[in-house]
Amino acid sequence: MKIIRIILATVLVAFCSYGLVTGTTGIMLPYLLLLMGGMFLLMGVIEFQKRKPVAFTSFLVAGFSFFVGIYTI
Repeated sequence: MKIIRIILATVLVAFCSYGLVTGTTGIMLPYLLLLMGGMFLLMGVIEFQKRKPVAFTSFLVAGFSFFVGIYTI
């Protein structure tokens, strides 16, 4: 889980940096939202395993990010 979280965060930061440098944020926005949804889903699973109530909020944010990301593609 930790390796997947590090990989997702690295790819997300790389895409965001590339978008800011080139100014093409509109093209990459749906993919960034899908990656953010994946990050929140993974964070929700980790928090759920620890029995923390924040997990429900993370699942809601992940679902919303996936919905908006898919809708904007």
